[in-house]
Amino acid sequence: MESLSWILSPFPLYNQPPKSASVVTLPFVSFASLSSQNRRRETNVKRSPKPAKILASPPPPSTTSTATTSDRTTSVPQKKVLVPVGFGTEEMEAVILIDVLRRAGASVVVASVEPELNIEASGGTRLVADTYISNCSNEVFDLVALPGGMPGSARLRDCEILRKITSKQAEEKRLYGAICAAPAIALLPWGLLRRKQTTCHPAFMDKLPTFWAVKSSTQVSGGLTTSRGPGTAFEFALSLVEQLFGESVSKEVGELLLVHTAYNNPRKEEFNKVEWFVDHVPRVLVPVSNGCEEMEVVTIVDILRRAKVDVIVASVEKSMQILASGGTKIIADTAIDTAADSVYDLIILPGGIRGADRLHRSKVLKRLLKEQESSGRVYGAICSSSAILQKQGLLKEKRANDAAESARVVIDGKVITSMGLSTVTDFALAIVSKFFGHARARSVAEGLVFEYPRS
Repeated sequence: MESLSWILSPFPLYNQPPKSASVVTLPFVSFASLSSQNRRRETNVKRSPKPAKILASPPPPSTTSTATTSDRTTSVPQKKVLVPVGFGTEEMEAVILIDVLRRAGASVVVASVEPELNIEASGGTRLVADTYISNCSNEVFDLVALPGGMPGSARLRDCEILRKITSKQAEEKRLYGAICAAPAIALLPWGLLRRKQTTCHPAFMDKLPTFWAVKSSTQVSGGLTTSRGPGTAFEFALSLVEQLFGESVSKEVGELLLVHTAYNNPRKEEFNKVEWFVDHVPRVLVPVSNGCEEMEVVTIVDILRRAKVDVIVASVEKSMQILASGGTKIIADTAIDTAADSVYDLIILPGGIRGADRLHRSKVLKRLLKEQESSGRVYGAICSSSAILQKQGLLKEKRANDAAESARVVIDGKVITSMGLSTVTDFALAIVSKFFGHARARSVAEGLVFEYPRS
């Protein structure tokens, strides 16, 4: 089998040699969960039938704004976005929103409403904000977007500086939005939902004014955009991209992130079926590094913890804080050396070209993966990190995901792979289903407001 070292190269995939049918090559793309049948909009967005291209991970925030594709770079107007976070903010919603907007070319400022920059999100993921909300009070933003989660939405509501910023945003007819619990918990008491059709998480719908409440997955009403939960966060983000940059940019970003093509594929294919059930709380290791795809890391960790899995996030870097591919700062639970003292029922490698390269260099992780295989325990990878498994001989005679040409998730015995961020929710729910059964996976999906089959 030919070497896969080029897959881990930092150069764009379109400059790489053509792939062999036996080689696992997964695009480093972004999470999406679109439910067009359930979407009500005041302005409709047409879907493009064109095949998706590959979009590299967004660069960390900068003062310039560009939209990049595989064959051209186009300057777009500078847009400034505020995403406030607090203790208990829903991490999937926050990170998906930040990453997608940065991919579209927005300059996104992540501001803490707490006395510190380090934020523990609702699922236990620790994020680091760019600045304090007090430093944003005199800034002008093109968009203010509130992630949800509890008690995160209440923490945002109780921040007087944020209330003034968002109220001024609405008064001056600039864009603002909220997702999940935030419309009902924060915007409603601030008086920013008046005469606005609004949606939110199903658990908080009874708090909205009955006449103006709608059950759409994403709702645009004037300058206000609202959405339902983690499972609609990508749709929410793309709607905001459309309003900031126009329909063509939103459509192109969606295509490049495999929003459309991925969901034409089967949800899951399984070969050489074996049981994954264990007689204890499953213990899962998620190693991370600089350059990992933040949306994959956060989504996997959040969903598995919702299912009551014991998840350990371990840094292969010298620091516990890693800088993900899109500029999000994440604090790991422990170092890989410490994590190596335990046994795991599953090891999952998140993607990201640069992140996969750094994971591949970890001798400790290499040893853990070899032990995982020899002991007959489960391991898996997303996107470009499948190349790590192949380089280490861990995909021999195994079916694995090969980008857009197979199911969103492929399971072969005790190996699981996925094409990338556009399928990461399906990937995580497939793991939940293998450990606990379909009913548990469906229950978690309902909490996410993510469309999932009944059987």
